[in-house]
Amino acid sequence: MTLPALPLFHRLTGQPVIVLGHGDAASAKRRLVERAGAKVIDDLALGIDQGARIAFIAHEDETALQADALRARCAGLLVNVVDRPDLCDFTTPSLIDRAPVVIAVGTVGASAGLAKALRLRLDALLPQGLGTLADALYAARSALRTRWPDGATRRRGIDAALVPGGPLDPMREHDADAVIRWIDGAVPNATGRHVIQLTSTDPEDLTLRHARLLGHADALVVGPDVPSAILARARADALRLAPGDVEPDGLVVELRIQAAGSDLSG
Repeated sequence: MTLPALPLFHRLTGQPVIVLGHGDAASAKRRLVERAGAKVIDDLALGIDQGARIAFIAHEDETALQADALRARCAGLLVNVVDRPDLCDFTTPSLIDRAPVVIAVGTVGASAGLAKALRLRLDALLPQGLGTLADALYAARSALRTRWPDGATRRRGIDAALVPGGPLDPMREHDADAVIRWIDGAVPNATGRHVIQLTSTDPEDLTLRHARLLGHADALVVGPDVPSAILARARADALRLAPGDVEPDGLVVELRIQAAGSDLSG
């Protein structure tokens, strides 16, 4: 299926952006541009001379609107004409700001009201500290490379931490040290094959090591006797394989029910 538009995030800090027009619509665009740290230019020729790449046009007069849109586009600028999606090279989405996390909800001009409603609904679900988590992950890049020098393994480790219920679940609040604590306790060498001998069908009896392996596993090898309560502690997107199936690369964990009276291993 073809995307109706390609969402992009533009860095505009200190850059000139043209905003033409008067009234509430033009004022709203000026506030949006200023919020992004850009320099608002209200003269088309001046903005072109200063190297502007984007223009917002909010004239109430149709003739002026059409003329400035044409001039800006001929000068190579991307143009947004307020409330006229048919004249737009791009549209502005409804934004959720958890800087540096920014979530954009757009309908390519079909319904600003729908985009707003979705934004409000999603905004209520997201923790206020989501940006703090993103900053902490960015600051921990060196520590992550030390823990997992291999890029693919590092990605798997981060993915496992961010799953629902994981140690860095982005839908929960975390303190400033959560990322470092997770790195310190993460399973080293999160690749290869491991066998967990289950001595109980109660997930509360899992050891910390076993719980971490389940949380990181790319694939699980399980028989029909492994209870769903145990499997619920694993990543939701981990492959579920039967014994004897072809196993993928990455971290594979086989779960076995330990027979009564046998020794613990795995």
